Amino acid sequence: MAPREPAADYAGSFHVPVLCHAVVEALVTSLGGPYVDGTLGGGGHTAALLDAGATVVGVDRDREAIDATRRRLSTRVSSGQLRTIHGNFAELEALLANEGITGVRGLLLDLGVSSHQIDTSRRGFSYRIDAPLDMRMSSDEDLDAADIINRWSERELRQLLREYGEEPRAARIARKVVAARPVNSTGQLARIVRAAVNIRREAKTLSRVFQAVRIAVNDELRNLEKALLAAEHILERGGRMAVISYHSLEDRRVKRTFRYGNVRGEPVRDVFGTPISPWRAMTRRPITPDDREIVANPRARSARLRVAERTSTTATATAC
Repeated sequence: MAPREPAADYAGSFHVPVLCHAVVEALVTSLGGPYVDGTLGGGGHTAALLDAGATVVGVDRDREAIDATRRRLSTRVSSGQLRTIHGNFAELEALLANEGITGVRGLLLDLGVSSHQIDTSRRGFSYRIDAPLDMRMSSDEDLDAADIINRWSERELRQLLREYGEEPRAARIARKVVAARPVNSTGQLARIVRAAVNIRREAKTLSRVFQAVRIAVNDELRNLEKALLAAEHILERGGRMAVISYHSLEDRRVKRTFRYGNVRGEPVRDVFGTPISPWRAMTRRPITPDDREIVANPRARSARLRVAERTSTTATATAC
């Protein structure tokens, strides 16, 4: 494996990769097959995997991410060490099959939003920047944040904020949003939320509200569940999967899958009643950024890395 480089060397203008060295050390066990970066972003994790000698297939639903990484790593693209695919990681199995890619040794998913998406005002991801209500990770999608905020019923908004934002003041916020329609920008939405809550709680509340809307716009949790299921079929025996999550809704699904083989957290047993799983968890507890990384990249603060190895078992027995 190549010598470790400073983490900052893998940061690009598009995104700063989180837990970069931990990912490479946990994921790369053999160079005999390709590694898939299912959330290519700015190519930071991919660059580290390439430096470790891996052949990488980078997938992203954001065309801007694909273009930025192909420019940044153009020599690796030319050499054939890096291939890119535009698409949603929820469709990984089909995307890889269409490209004739088999024998995958490792799979990485870095969930959440890239630095570029947050900082690009027209994308509308941040409550700190006044912008159109968009929040789409792919401009090819029809549903955007404006549709949800202005067309969903008060009941639907309340349920959304409770389920995807885990927001205790969901009912009050939903009522205020509906009363203020039409809501045309992130700044206007932020002002409505601030008026609905105690000023001491506004930052956390704003984060939860914007998270909830973003998850719904991009169907993030269902896509994650599909990718976790697909990984069982994509990875060869002994291959590993690494997932970086940023909130409990994501982490809970990853933890359950790596332990039980399904996102429901239901034990699966063979005919003798012995618990089985297609995964062997490599991280009893999630790996988190150290203080130096958090200082250098405050957005890494909530990151949680879990890693599991594909076993020879399939999750086709009876759930108990």
